[in-house]
Amino acid sequence: MSDTIRHTAPLWRWNGNGGAAWFFITIDGEAGETLSTIALMRKLEEGRQRGWGSLKVDVSVGASKWSTSVFPAKSGGWMLPVKKEIRRAEDLAENDPMEVTITL
Repeated sequence: MSDTIRHTAPLWRWNGNGGAAWFFITIDGEAGETLSTIALMRKLEEGRQRGWGSLKVDVSVGASKWSTSVFPAKSGGWMLPVKKEIRRAEDLAENDPMEVTITL
């Protein structure tokens, strides 16, 4: 059984040490609650959770599709990393709204 979640959020940048930057969108609200419920159910079923509480997902935005993981955010919701090649292919820049489809 697979679950599909649709969500729209702005692309944001996180700057790390040494000048490296990573780009994410935050999955919050109803979509974030759905991810949290699925993570809890899997933890209860399997008796453990993946590293950092992450969930493996398949993502699509526009014509681009990729596999990655989403990570729980300290501030609530989930963080979805967006690779450079995806941002280029879909012509996305920081603060642009992204409409994603997430399949678990």
